[in-house]
Amino acid sequence: MIKILVVEDDVYLREELVTAFTRKGYHAMGISSFAAPEQEILTQSPSLVVLDLNLPGKSGFELCKWLKARASFPILILTARDTLEDELAAIGLGADDYLTKPCHPDRLAARAKRLLQTYGKFKNIIQAGGLSLDTDTYKLLYKERYILLPDTEGKILRLLMEKHPSLTSRSELLTYVWGTEEYTDENILQVNMTRLRKNLGVIGLGEIVKTVWGQGYCLEVTGL
Repeated sequence: MIKILVVEDDVYLREELVTAFTRKGYHAMGISSFAAPEQEILTQSPSLVVLDLNLPGKSGFELCKWLKARASFPILILTARDTLEDELAAIGLGADDYLTKPCHPDRLAARAKRLLQTYGKFKNIIQAGGLSLDTDTYKLLYKERYILLPDTEGKILRLLMEKHPSLTSRSELLTYVWGTEEYTDENILQVNMTRLRKNLGVIGLGEIVKTVWGQGYCLEVTGL
């Protein structure tokens, strides 16, 4: 499901925006704490972020720059700052669109839809925490680093990311990656998990795949 995350400190406006997107059929939510908004945004793995510029603590400009260096979702600026200078600054930091308040909900929804369609045409990205995985190429992006994973390891990581934060069972992995859990060498999953962890270690992520003994595997990406 498409998830839209509203980063707005005005509680009433935030609720209005969440309601407006929900009525359009999206899964919409807002963040209410701005002590560490970067991590909360990445943890939510949104399809699109609607971002205000005047925020407590770190500004929307700073957040936009930080997020664009680490994630692949579009960012739509919605702000009361209506100068050309501010708009150009935001676009220069990676913002994908810029709208000023007050903005009609239909206009906002139309711009959001356009961005989602544009990104959908060129990217098939899934996210978990600070990780972004292109499911066509199995290119994994983390901060400014990336790695191209072999198909089998890419499929394993994809399922772990899609199921995150839930646990993925051994049976689910065998069926997803190899088509069946029957007649499959019981060591094949362990061998490929070892290879995946080794490759993830190249970009500093060797410890994120956790084994839950007797149950399966999960990702530990909190704080990334």
